[in-house]
Amino acid sequence: MSVLKCVGLSRSFGALAAVSEVDLAVGAGARHALIGPNGAGKSTLFKLVTGTMKAHAGSVELAGRDVTGLSEAKRCRLGMSQTLQHASLFASMTAAETVALAAQRHGGGRISLVPRKQPAVAERAAELLADVGLDGREHVAVASLSHGERKQLEVALALACRPTVLLLDEPAAGMSPAERARLVELLAGLPAEITVLFVEHDLDLVFALADSVTVLHLGKVLLSGTPAEVRASDAVREAYLGAGRREELFLA
Repeated sequence: MSVLKCVGLSRSFGALAAVSEVDLAVGAGARHALIGPNGAGKSTLFKLVTGTMKAHAGSVELAGRDVTGLSEAKRCRLGMSQTLQHASLFASMTAAETVALAAQRHGGGRISLVPRKQPAVAERAAELLADVGLDGREHVAVASLSHGERKQLEVALALACRPTVLLLDEPAAGMSPAERARLVELLAGLPAEITVLFVEHDLDLVFALADSVTVLHLGKVLLSGTPAEVRASDAVREAYLGAGRREELFLA
């Protein structure tokens, strides 16, 4: 069963078809990667799915409901949450305050910048920070967190919205190898009921985490399949490396 589905999704910029008639089905509980060479249309497709950009044609369905015309905020309330490649965080707030603010905003109750005045919110924030490996860092200002820790914090913020579908835009961007390893561990440990769709350039991370992969090329779906099918595809190799080149693209 597909919890997230795109049918004929298209978006153009003048004469350029950035995304052209893309069909995408993400199964419930999947760890689905969206990859492709530079200019393939990955970021545009991500924005169409999340609602930050309007499609010119096609549809997006979330758990069987057509959400094509809904805003990003309304999609979030229906269970779609996201992290961005370049997120803006409040540098002066602590990690706990940041997550507490997100939890309060999603809950729709009174918002307080002093989490301890709302014990249930403070407890929820602590749980989320522990879930993403930031336990013990609750009272550290965002400005003092490492790049990898900020990425972990962004995942906690997305989880504060209690998503059924979590979308991640290049979650490993700028990370060191050690930070990438922690990210893989974090995402692999997410509850099975959370479906994950992620855009990523780091192919090692993709094949360490994904159980299904969609490859975009020139705005169209080149291939959707298992990691093994993608690894074995000459069409995928050609899209990344060019015709006639046989270099190793994916590590075994």
